[in-house]
Amino acid sequence: MSDARTTAVQGDCPAPDAEEARRIAQAINDAAGRQPVFRQNRRDLPEGQNTAWRIAPEPFCMTAGLVRALQDLGPVLLAFLKGANRLYGESVHGRAPGWIADWLDLGKPRHLVAYSRMNRFKHDLPAVIRPDLIVTEEGRLACCELDSVPGGIGFVDSMSRIYGPLGYEIVGGSDGMVTGFARMIRAQTTTADPFLTIVISQEASDYWEEMACLAERLNEIGLACAVVRPEALGFTEEGLHLEGRRIDVVYRFFELFDLANIPKAEIIQYLVKKQKVAVTPPFKPQLEEKGLFALLHHPHLQAWWSKELGEERLQQLRTLLPRTWLLDPAPMPPQAVVPDLFVGGRPAGHFRDLTAATKRERTFVVKPSGFSPLAWGSRGLAFGHDLPQAEWESVLEKALGQWHEGTAYLLQAFHKPGRVEVRYYDTPTDTIRSMRGRARICPFYFVAGDEVTLGGVLVTVCPADKLALHGMVDAVMVPARMPG
Repeated sequence: MSDARTTAVQGDCPAPDAEEARRIAQAINDAAGRQPVFRQNRRDLPEGQNTAWRIAPEPFCMTAGLVRALQDLGPVLLAFLKGANRLYGESVHGRAPGWIADWLDLGKPRHLVAYSRMNRFKHDLPAVIRPDLIVTEEGRLACCELDSVPGGIGFVDSMSRIYGPLGYEIVGGSDGMVTGFARMIRAQTTTADPFLTIVISQEASDYWEEMACLAERLNEIGLACAVVRPEALGFTEEGLHLEGRRIDVVYRFFELFDLANIPKAEIIQYLVKKQKVAVTPPFKPQLEEKGLFALLHHPHLQAWWSKELGEERLQQLRTLLPRTWLLDPAPMPPQAVVPDLFVGGRPAGHFRDLTAATKRERTFVVKPSGFSPLAWGSRGLAFGHDLPQAEWESVLEKALGQWHEGTAYLLQAFHKPGRVEVRYYDTPTDTIRSMRGRARICPFYFVAGDEVTLGGVLVTVCPADKLALHGMVDAVMVPARMPG
């Protein structure tokens, strides 16, 4: 990936005519009604529609340039996470500014911070990387955030297996999600035939069906797997057990802000510390902070990042990751300015100066950084250019005030996605319709050692008037296909 530019999002692919498309979409809708993985969030749906999103009669056709960019992106994002992990450690040990660790540890329980800093976990990183990407109106790839505990793995696997047999070449392959996930899990342990448990919290219950479907698929390809609530786990000094069988790897499908509500969480952590079981993602909340983007753009850290990543990769990431600032309310001396932030054509001397910004000057998103129940999904987002002045001021003041309550908020440059066009099945009228909208692109990368595999890509196309792009009843959700 020489830079973050792509020529376009949407490729030119052959597509079935309207009648064939209607037949295909109808069959997919009927199949979805019988599959548990598609039951989540199924409420208040249009008549006859069995999914909480619009069904497309074909996968999303990407350009060859975008597919290459996504294939190249995984190692770049892994390098960023490695650098962020190393920078945090350098800060903890006094070899980098102390405010870095202070920022990333804000609001975290002391025992979790201490646990995450243990030397035996020093090199542990998330082994699933899912960025939320858009292609801007200018044709540049932009990453809004990274998710290391993502939903959608079982969903994309199931969708890929629906569309693949129809003759479409799915990006990552029809089995790319399950084989990539299995390879990632096997890399977590030296056990030749490991037993995996996917541990799901009550708070993440909406994802139970899709993870159960993933577990079924893993068992089919020879990786023993079960999906459990944490309270179902048994334990001894020798390790974790499920129904008499020793567990080798735990896939943590719960957020760390919810750790106090996870039964047996301390036991899992103890046994991981004693190397009696492996867990991924690791218990390292600093690596799940959206504020990591702010560190990449911080002017005082550019020399460090350049040495860590190399100048070419640093420039790739600076283009890919939007400019981001942590909304620290600390007072600033009169001669200080906030880097690269302007109000009325003048440098901002404090984030509160933004209360006077015009709508054109406040094309920003305000959102919690990570350790909060509002920090996942599309909760907690505020779009500055979409708010009346009084509401904008209120959002900014609230975000700044949360710092002393232990929740870091960030300010991030907003980039408008370019438009795409997709077809979908309108169930009430039993017809195929077209929609012009904006796309969120979510590739799933699986890490095994230093190897990063692109398992699949979920494309969510929302109506063009939506600012927050996510799964919704008016959105088309579909895997990506290769061009041609």
